[in-house]
Amino acid sequence: MRLFEVESLSKYIQAIRGMKDLLPERSPYWQFVEDTLVGVLESYGYAEIRTPILEKTELFERSIGEVTDIVEKEMYTFTDRNGDRLTLRPEGTAGCVRAAIENGLLRNAALRLWYLGPMFRHERPQKGRYRQFHQIGVETFGFQGPNVDAELILMSARMLRAIGLSDIRLEINSLGTPEVRARYRNELVAYLSAREDALDEDSRRRLTTNPLRILDSKNPEIQAIVAGAPQLLDALDGESRAHFDGLRAILDAVGLTYVVNPCLVRGLDYYTHTVFEWVATGLGAQGTVCAGGRFDHLVEHLGGPATCAAGFAVGLERLVVLLEERGTITPRVTPHVYIVHVGEEAARSALVFAESLRNVVSDLCIEVHCGGGSLKAQFRHADKRNARLVLVVGETELATGVVTVKDLRGDLPQQTVSRTDLPEFLERLFRNNRP
Repeated sequence: MRLFEVESLSKYIQAIRGMKDLLPERSPYWQFVEDTLVGVLESYGYAEIRTPILEKTELFERSIGEVTDIVEKEMYTFTDRNGDRLTLRPEGTAGCVRAAIENGLLRNAALRLWYLGPMFRHERPQKGRYRQFHQIGVETFGFQGPNVDAELILMSARMLRAIGLSDIRLEINSLGTPEVRARYRNELVAYLSAREDALDEDSRRRLTTNPLRILDSKNPEIQAIVAGAPQLLDALDGESRAHFDGLRAILDAVGLTYVVNPCLVRGLDYYTHTVFEWVATGLGAQGTVCAGGRFDHLVEHLGGPATCAAGFAVGLERLVVLLEERGTITPRVTPHVYIVHVGEEAARSALVFAESLRNVVSDLCIEVHCGGGSLKAQFRHADKRNARLVLVVGETELATGVVTVKDLRGDLPQQTVSRTDLPEFLERLFRNNRP
């Protein structure tokens, strides 16, 4: 059956639930967010790394933790034709660590890296949260002490400010060392076990698998129980306390406002010491737009040399949702110049003319009308594309070496400009007015 014979949209092959097409009208928001965040990262000296979307399943089982929700319920895992178990990456840190170990990047080196791309988790789709989602991730390797933790938090603050977000809250906590967390885990389990009858089904399951995750339950009844639980901050040893105090001292010196949240634990097993989240209003329960922390033992756990590490990830979908609601982004793919033509010879020469113009004014967006149509129809399309100027090329213009210039958005009078003078004319007009 041919496509145009299909009677109902429901009979078309549609996108997988929770995996969205990015349509042209939304692209400017994504381009703005990506370009702005990457610009801040590069200004701090971070370099890009690109890793595969597919990794061996064992990588995530060993790094994230086999009893986490991600590994147990959310990963897209399959066996390929060679019998290997493979997984679409649910997060970027494990793959970045694997790449650093495999390619020898950790030999006597301190690294600052970033990456950008899609991640995959089989979750219930909701506002700002999809089964294919995109992150900009940042990882550092080889830096001891709280200084790099502070740099990551300060840099993330600058990234969020750069895209215009102000109604966001920074929450920080310390998970201490693995030994501290193990002792605290026993205290927490004892406290919650005495109240097991009051726990919901999810919390009872986590009580024997990952009890720290109960601390950040969104269930108000569980939050009331957790409010009386022993706090991890009270269980910190001297080393962990000094690290956390050092971080807070730097943030205080810079004047960055934050909230210490003793229930902030993050959902991944590999974190140690510092964890942090940036939380935005307007996204409901999924308000976290950036989160991360320190993971000093993950590299060694995955077979590499003992290496201090810390990082964070920014959820791009959630940032785009916030920016769209504000409506403050101007589409970038808007022509400065739209070329229309009258007559067959002009239609043939329009593309050649446009290429010659791009050679000398390469920073302008120049669009040529294609597909025919009357001059009136071409002007309508130029207006729909939100073009600033229309250049008319007809038989008269071809014969005299000029173009007719029509200003659709400003107050310039209609005029003719020679092709020789046109580059200077355009440069003067758009010098301080790039869309």
